[in-house]
Amino acid sequence: MNIGIDGNEANVDNHVGVSVYTLELLKHYAKMKRSDITFTIFLRDEPKKCMPKEHDQFTYEVVPAKILWTQIFLPYHLLFRNDIDVFFAPAHYSPRFMRQPLIVTIHDLSYKYFPKEFLKKDLYKLENWSNYSIMKAKKIIAVSKTTKKDILTQFCLNDKDIHVVYNGFSKTKTHNEKTDDVLKKYDLRTKKYVLFVGTLQPRKNIPILIESFHEFRKLHPEFKLVLVGKKGWMFDSIFTKVQELNLEDRVVFPGFVSDDALSNLYQNAFCFVLPSLYEGFGIPLLESMSNGCPVITSYASSLPEIGGEACLYFDPHDIHDLLEKLEKLFTDKKLYTTLIASGKKRVHEFSWDKCAEETLDVIQSICQV
Repeated sequence: MNIGIDGNEANVDNHVGVSVYTLELLKHYAKMKRSDITFTIFLRDEPKKCMPKEHDQFTYEVVPAKILWTQIFLPYHLLFRNDIDVFFAPAHYSPRFMRQPLIVTIHDLSYKYFPKEFLKKDLYKLENWSNYSIMKAKKIIAVSKTTKKDILTQFCLNDKDIHVVYNGFSKTKTHNEKTDDVLKKYDLRTKKYVLFVGTLQPRKNIPILIESFHEFRKLHPEFKLVLVGKKGWMFDSIFTKVQELNLEDRVVFPGFVSDDALSNLYQNAFCFVLPSLYEGFGIPLLESMSNGCPVITSYASSLPEIGGEACLYFDPHDIHDLLEKLEKLFTDKKLYTTLIASGKKRVHEFSWDKCAEETLDVIQSICQV
């Protein structure tokens, strides 16, 4: 079997989200070296140094194009490739007018539920290109049961054609940047700040966190709130809320930080809070757990599914519920240590090897029908 894969998401300089997912799968498949399976990885540019090395059963094929790669150039190229038995698209978009059977991974349907958070051109692609991929695919991989449920709600599809395969997780290797340097840079004290990590955008529900933190500070004035992440679409309400509550000197916006700095911020935080209204998977939960940081997160979308019993949960629309969880974590030392231990155990349930093998099982099932 010769499996074609769109490898473009992995062929980038900085890996986050879907690019991490794609690169980890490619690394696994490059190591397999099975006599019955070969992989052809299609790219629009030459492979970067981060990409796995080629060998007889794992090769790259560059199809040059700056625009409309999946819509015109790749599908035209595939018309003349009779040796490709099946095509795997790891990130929503798939080639048009393709003869080969398609498997696509859908990471979330946030564009269906929060369309205003996307630029018009990006929303157009998601609405049209993702919808096309979902309807054309022989099999769909959903990264959580929640995402599968969303797909079945939004599209008239057969339950048996959608397979849940959880993302893997591996802790990022760091170079031990000095904790004192990181905390000093942002004027923070160990265990005296609440941490959030993610894009600053409406569906992350950050104003609720800010309001709860404001109430929490009345009891614990020594605390700060650290909001790590780049500015997303419609982020103004977050800064407005900070100003309304006169928290400019208590809320820190580091922006995007290095892996070293992020790891240190997790390790020294009092807790991590993810108040999101919608997540397809919720990788920051696992990042926090792996760094020994207890997690409070909203009881919404896939978050309880991923966090399991290793998190405290709150109603994402209830400021006082979050405040209650923060205070409970502060006063109950046994709960605090239990969450840390449960989190470290929970992380081990998510493996990239397992993700890659289960994904391959779905891909192979196409040719076994």
